[in-house]
Amino acid sequence: MRDRIKFRVGRIVYLALSRDEQTMGIGFPKEEREAALAAYPGKFLPPSRADERYQWIEVNLAAVDEPELRELILDAWRMCVPQKVAAEYFGE
Repeated sequence: MRDRIKFRVGRIVYLALSRDEQTMGIGFPKEEREAALAAYPGKFLPPSRADERYQWIEVNLAAVDEPELRELILDAWRMCVPQKVAAEYFGE
């Protein structure tokens, strides 16, 4: 995640945009990562070796449209904020 523009909730990074804006890393459930990589190999990329231990995945930004990008970012953010904050934002 070095040399990236990072978005955080406290000390937790939930999104890291590459400087060339071609890819972004996002918080993503670790248990769903392999399935996403297998189902959408052009869209999702594995995290760097250093980030494999985290709930993280890389996204090819050219392969996602705006609504899907918004959903991915909100899901990553939701993983980091207190449940009360997420419930208030999503009207739950």
